[in-house]
Amino acid sequence: MSAAPTSAARRARLELGGRLREVRRRAGLTGRALAAAIGWHFTRISKIENGVQVPTEADIRDWCRVCDADDLVAELLATAGAVNTAYVEFHRQARTGLRRLTGSHTTARYEQTKLFRIYEHHHIPILLQTAEYATAALSFWQQFLETPNDVEAAVAARMSRQQVIYRSGKRFPVLLEEHALQTLVGTVETQIGQLDRLLALMSLPSVSLGIIPPTVQRRPVASTGFWIFDESVVALETPTASIEVTRPQELKFYVRMFNLLANTAVHGQAARTLIRRVLDDLRC
Repeated sequence: MSAAPTSAARRARLELGGRLREVRRRAGLTGRALAAAIGWHFTRISKIENGVQVPTEADIRDWCRVCDADDLVAELLATAGAVNTAYVEFHRQARTGLRRLTGSHTTARYEQTKLFRIYEHHHIPILLQTAEYATAALSFWQQFLETPNDVEAAVAARMSRQQVIYRSGKRFPVLLEEHALQTLVGTVETQIGQLDRLLALMSLPSVSLGIIPPTVQRRPVASTGFWIFDESVVALETPTASIEVTRPQELKFYVRMFNLLANTAVHGQAARTLIRRVLDDLRC
């Protein structure tokens, strides 16, 4: 994403205001009529619809109640949440060190989530990384983002959060492009250790690992990696930002994309064979 956080927030406010304007117009109400029914000054309607002011949860509920659109409350609240959470600038967040640079990958979110659907195309997901692989990856970002060097603490925090894999009642369907297996992060030995760990994790009943071969005939081509946490949040990461998608109508497209990608992946023994083939090449 190339836009600055301020412009991203502005777009989110305008989108929310536009949706609320549609609700009002569909109800056949003028701005003044809606304001009078809620008990507001009429200028507040214009400020919200034009993205100048962000409505509270109570504001949205009142708006929908007067417009007889209670069925849209959940969707509009999700859109309102996106105004504040859609874009988190990494460089600002990382000023105190990489350990705080978690984006959506917080311990609380991991504990709350039951179903982790993960797709990555360039690297191994952080939940499945070895300490050596994580150290190599975070060392680059520490230098790139010019943050305080707390790589060791950040790796320790990442390893601690991985314990969620062993918790009962959680599932981890993971999809990787074969390219992610071949991309060296750190040394050859680091990559070998990482692929050995993938083979070990595949034995866990909670983990389902699919590999998408580069030569498979396919329709879906995802533009970036993404994580789906239950049915509530989709998280994407760019080199400088963490993006969260919470709107229900957008979430369904990511779920659909994940399912299409899963249909192009190989699983079980076929996936193990691909990983072992890459391991053999690395060991030559």
